[in-house]
Amino acid sequence: MASTNGSATNGPAANVDTQEIAKFDALAAKWWDTTPNSEFYPLHQINPLRLNWITEHGNGISGKKIVDVGCGGGILAESMARRGAEVLGIDLAEAPLAVAKLHAEQESVTNISYRHVPVEQLAAEQAGQYDIVTCMEMLEHVPDPAAVVQACFDLVKPGGHVFFSTINRNPKAYLFAIIGAEYVLRLLPRGTHDFKKFIRPSELASYIRQAGLSYDHIIGLHYNPLTKYYWLAPNVDVNYMVHTRRPA
Repeated sequence: MASTNGSATNGPAANVDTQEIAKFDALAAKWWDTTPNSEFYPLHQINPLRLNWITEHGNGISGKKIVDVGCGGGILAESMARRGAEVLGIDLAEAPLAVAKLHAEQESVTNISYRHVPVEQLAAEQAGQYDIVTCMEMLEHVPDPAAVVQACFDLVKPGGHVFFSTINRNPKAYLFAIIGAEYVLRLLPRGTHDFKKFIRPSELASYIRQAGLSYDHIIGLHYNPLTKYYWLAPNVDVNYMVHTRRPA
């Protein structure tokens, strides 16, 4: 659900869907609205799960240099900075970035910065400079997810960690992530996701191997609409997260 990546107007050929950018620009003011009816309330609900999982599998994050690709309004990025990481958040939707910067300033979170830059361009500028790269809820919003995975490999140091999350492509995922989340439960705005852009774990594993990353761990993210409870479990039929490493 995080905002999409792509190329700036003066950059190389764009890996960006302008309609996706427009969606998240339009919702920018609501990124830090934590009321239950907010479009981004689900992200705030799952963020502790994501943060703890990244911290555990990244062997801690305090003092580490992290780039959050497709950071949107900064929910994950700022939470990692609060745990002591030196964080850069990047995105191509300018309005959410402005919200992220303002929120960090208001909260006096100084070990974080944001840039309006495509991940491919940043990888060319800062290859091998990050201990951890996170790319969460973003791959399903770009035309060429394999190129994003490759750029994440390029950014991370040898021996470093790269984390991805996305949505599986199957009938159950369509039922839960689109019909359920967008139309029935209204957890997300209608049109947030395009089923054709969902990514099977086997497809993501192929992108990961092609990029040169080692595939370490996969976990599913689950939600009970009756109890409004989120948890992690091995089933990856719908939402899932993957931990990879760049060989030392």
